[in-house]
Amino acid sequence: MANQPILFASFNQDNSCFAIGTRGGFKIFDCNTGRLLYERAAGAFIIVEMLFSSSLLAIVGAGEQPSLSPRRLCLFNTVTGVALEELNFLTSILAVRMNKKRLIVILQEKTFIYDINSLKILDTIDTVPNPKGLCAFSPSLDGSFLALPASTTKGSLLVYNVSDLRLHCEIDAHRSPLAVLSLSSGGTHIATASEQGTMVRVHLVADATKSYSFRRGSYPSNIFSLSFAPAEERPDILLATSSSGSVHVFSLGSPPHQRSSGLLGSIKVPHTVSDALDPAQHCILHRAVPAGLRSTTLIRKIEKFDETATPEHVVLRATISMITYGGYFLEYVYNVNHQNKSSWTLEREFNLLTAETSSVS
Repeated sequence: MANQPILFASFNQDNSCFAIGTRGGFKIFDCNTGRLLYERAAGAFIIVEMLFSSSLLAIVGAGEQPSLSPRRLCLFNTVTGVALEELNFLTSILAVRMNKKRLIVILQEKTFIYDINSLKILDTIDTVPNPKGLCAFSPSLDGSFLALPASTTKGSLLVYNVSDLRLHCEIDAHRSPLAVLSLSSGGTHIATASEQGTMVRVHLVADATKSYSFRRGSYPSNIFSLSFAPAEERPDILLATSSSGSVHVFSLGSPPHQRSSGLLGSIKVPHTVSDALDPAQHCILHRAVPAGLRSTTLIRKIEKFDETATPEHVVLRATISMITYGGYFLEYVYNVNHQNKSSWTLEREFNLLTAETSSVS
């Protein structure tokens, strides 16, 4: 990542904006228009997390300037341009997550849960060594779950309810250590990938049962991001990006014109059997970005249309936004027709580093 200009990229909780951190500062963009909403040139930042579309940011410096320690979390107001609070830790902050009630801070071997209004520590979780700061957080107040790795030798994870401050469940997802975790927006499903990167699995959070097991490919790859389509209950699709430069779309259920089967979601069978049997509806966009280039991807919007139309008629459309750590924003439209044939269209692309506050893409 030393030669990549983006140090950090994340979308906010309602998919309306995204933030990037660079060696020169941080920027906030509007997802719908591509307009640069805010920028601050104040040194290198490795974490820039938004709280929905509010003026509150959680920012962490990269340590390249003495005033921007990676052990200091600053809660920053973009309207006033001043720090509201600062929290200091003994080791580097690896990840931060927020919703309207909780602030989560991930360190290598500890996770802190705060009340976001009073900044009172509500719980401290001792974790296995987590040098990458792996975590997944659902911002929904009805299903406010936090997932953390449970082992350094296999792909198991712990899911906490941060509203009730209790351990909800443990899930054994992979034989190899975890590489990526992602919770659906409503907190109903969790997707995982291991360091092997060949399989992507989806579990129901409520009872920790495996619902889907998708084969991304037969050769190992680093999976950079997993993203569910926005949904209160079961999402329609899951997205994955990897070091191959491809974007993978997995259907969570049968095609729109077929009956859905939930049989395998309720039967406990070995991974080798279930991987072969699960209905992996899988579409790939090859060479979406250069191979090896890290990216963060989001299914920003999902639309469904009348299934009774002609076979060529589109029945599902997904708007997919992608931030590359090379400094570009790309937006694709993914269509599925009544015959379950898919197509991709690149709708927008612009340079994040040269954007100015008056520009509109």
